[in-house]
Amino acid sequence: MSERALSFGAAARAYERFRPGYPPALADLVLAYADRPLRTALEIGAGTGKATRLFARSGLTVTATEPDAAMLAELRAHVPAQVRTVQAAFEELPTDVAYDLVYVAAALHWTRPQGRWDRVAALLTPGGVFASFGGPLRLRDPAVEASVRRARAPFLDSDEIPSPDGTPETHAMRWPGTELRRDARFTDVRQSEIERRVTMGADDYVALLSTVSAYLELSADRREQVFRRIREVLPDTVEVTTDVTVHLARRRPDASS
Repeated sequence: MSERALSFGAAARAYERFRPGYPPALADLVLAYADRPLRTALEIGAGTGKATRLFARSGLTVTATEPDAAMLAELRAHVPAQVRTVQAAFEELPTDVAYDLVYVAAALHWTRPQGRWDRVAALLTPGGVFASFGGPLRLRDPAVEASVRRARAPFLDSDEIPSPDGTPETHAMRWPGTELRRDARFTDVRQSEIERRVTMGADDYVALLSTVSAYLELSADRREQVFRRIREVLPDTVEVTTDVTVHLARRRPDASS
């Protein structure tokens, strides 16, 4: 796991406070896709538990895993007591227990590509469901977005994570659906979008940016400079597009892990 993947702990409290949660429609989509009762779930890279709470409220017995101690501490302060928590990276998880659902919220790109789908297949029961979901945080007003991009340019070319396999955002099937479709152990691969819009004050938006890994990798001095420059070009209130792209797949009942 990269240092960038483990950079969030320094902003764990801000992550919990300013990152938007996931809508109930997400759990509804996953459960409807399963088309059978799901009892147990494993969450990869649970962060502060934004998705953990959603699926725990849906009646699943959730095991939430997270490698960063500070993020896990924040998660434990907010999730129901019945959620089992484990401090571990995805690559460290034992594969001797299988789950009806394995899901990951905005963290799959942090896992090691080598052996990724071997481990997912091993962690799923036959016919079990894999779900990956997330999406970038973008200002809805193009003019404001352009102003922020210019303010950010001396420090960062982009604050987003590029597609791990290079699939363009305009492609009908994006990553990780592209990889899942090529793996014979998975079937019924689907991609869906859930619209999500959040209106917030400019200071809260800058605080939200403070939880993004691209900024966390900057030195404290440069981070302060870029946030000051961004704040100067923002109106008092901004609308943020945080649409959730959902990828779903099913492990073939006859597939070997």
